[in-house]
Amino acid sequence: MTKPLLGVVHLRPLPSAARFTSMADVLDAALADARALHQGGVDGIVVENFGDAPFHKGTSADPVPPDVPAGLALVAHRIRAELELPVAINCLRNDGVAAMAAAAVAGARWIRVNVWSGAYCTDQGVIEGEAARVLAWRQRLDRRVQVLADFLVKHALPLVPFDTATAAKDLAERSGADGMILSGTRTGEPVDVALFDTVRAAVGQFPIWIGSGLTPDNAAALWPRCDGAIVGTFVKRDGRVGERVDVRRVRALRAACPASAPPRPRRRG
Repeated sequence: MTKPLLGVVHLRPLPSAARFTSMADVLDAALADARALHQGGVDGIVVENFGDAPFHKGTSADPVPPDVPAGLALVAHRIRAELELPVAINCLRNDGVAAMAAAAVAGARWIRVNVWSGAYCTDQGVIEGEAARVLAWRQRLDRRVQVLADFLVKHALPLVPFDTATAAKDLAERSGADGMILSGTRTGEPVDVALFDTVRAAVGQFPIWIGSGLTPDNAAALWPRCDGAIVGTFVKRDGRVGERVDVRRVRALRAACPASAPPRPRRRG
């Protein structure tokens, strides 16, 4: 899988969330979206507890409730078993340990962690990265799981100003992540090309994924630059994140991001 295009299954609220209805509703909606993503040609599925907002921080001091990793693991395992696609886990807002546990149970290939290193001001308050704690659990649970770590994650601002290139290089070289994710400032907004190029120049061959805002209109600029992409909003009906997945939009995006595209050129030095 040279350059994966992953589609997101946004789960309906899980049992501990205020708007929970039933696990049957959660599973039915998740499987329907996963099937549409599969029919549209994605290379894998990201399972995310999007419906649980407002979120717990997901830190050691404010972890997600125990039903969340259980629900993520259940849905991810069902999707993987039925569709035979690789899966990823994102446990919002930032519970990397819970995501790693769910990934180990479900046999997931990746986890996404929004704040992996540094400290960010978010709508849940200040969140600090806990990379060492998560990696220690990976050693105990499943060393094969890869960590995709957001850099300048959406819906957040760094706690203190920093030099973008230096911070990106620190994440690539010092955090233990297997790849980094760049996104826009909010859900569904694309990454700025100039930011992407600044980070690429800083981190060299370290894998950079697109984490939001990829569409057929900007794919010509973004797809050749990245090592993979995660798409949630465009593939929904009318491009609205709260709607169901529209297989026609998935196919349109897949056509704009061909699976057979050659890998991006590697820089020398």
